[in-house]
Amino acid sequence: MKALDFIALLLVVIGALNWGLIAFFSFDLVASLFGNMTAFSRIVYGLVGLAGLYAISFFAKDRYRDVE
Repeated sequence: MKALDFIALLLVVIGALNWGLIAFFSFDLVASLFGNMTAFSRIVYGLVGLAGLYAISFFAKDRYRDVE
């Protein structure tokens, strides 16, 4: 697994866990660690969003891997 793929997957998992905490416990882990909509928390949210967009490419990679 390439390093970029690993980092993207890690950020997607962090984002999913954060959304699970928000849904089940009304607890925003990113906001509690870095502040509510501070510059750093917005960067974290942005990186998680970009990682999610990048992770969409994993579907195409799996499809081409099966063909080879």
